Amino acid sequence: MSYFTLSLTFIIIMLLLSAFRVLREYERGVIFFLGRFQKVKGPGLIIVIPFVQQMVRVDLRILVMDVPTQDVISRDNVSVQVNAVVYFRVVDAENAIIQVENYLEATSQLAQTTLRSVLGQHEMDDMLAQRDQLNADIQEILDQQTDAWGIKVSNVEIKHVDLNETMIRAIAKQAEAERERRAKVIHAEGELQAAEKLAQAAKILASQGQAIQLRYLQTLNEIAGEKNSTIVFPVPVDFLHALTTAKKE
Repeated sequence: MSYFTLSLTFIIIMLLLSAFRVLREYERGVIFFLGRFQKVKGPGLIIVIPFVQQMVRVDLRILVMDVPTQDVISRDNVSVQVNAVVYFRVVDAENAIIQVENYLEATSQLAQTTLRSVLGQHEMDDMLAQRDQLNADIQEILDQQTDAWGIKVSNVEIKHVDLNETMIRAIAKQAEAERERRAKVIHAEGELQAAEKLAQAAKILASQGQAIQLRYLQTLNEIAGEKNSTIVFPVPVDFLHALTTAKKE
């Protein structure tokens, strides 16, 4: 057998072996026949005719993409830096390859612009307190816009909202002022309740003359028990009048 025959046989064997492809359970192969889309194959063993058919592998697992830090100006003109993470997967391998040049890059760029657009419509307090709602809004917008690419965005999570030092100090002062306000309100409510109870007690004592006299004597007894050398106390006119009346009787 000549050298040429051996070489030709080797080439044919290599071409036949290269025609066999193995796709994992989470992979699909988009097959093109002479440049035209033919079908989606996989998983398992498939045959791709060399030079006539071409295959593009597509991963169907959930992909995790970090959205780089974005400079966002909130609706109340506060500059913050925000980054996020996006979870998505390919649900239609044909559209993911045919409808967009690079679905990974396209999804990343769309996530960045959507993050800036959605957060720019909210105030800074909303970014800090309503993060779950913002995540849902961004996820819904991304999912709608990537649907034509065969992409399903399952979740979006805002990771960090970074503020500059000036804003951090301003928020700390605001929190301190709020705590002081609440303390003053609680103190005022306590004073109001005490005043109401004292007013009720005064009405009861005023309506019962004997009760106020007993209360007065009880107070004198408490003062005397403190071992004071000198006690100076006023005597109510009503009390003197009661004593005078009792003496005459």
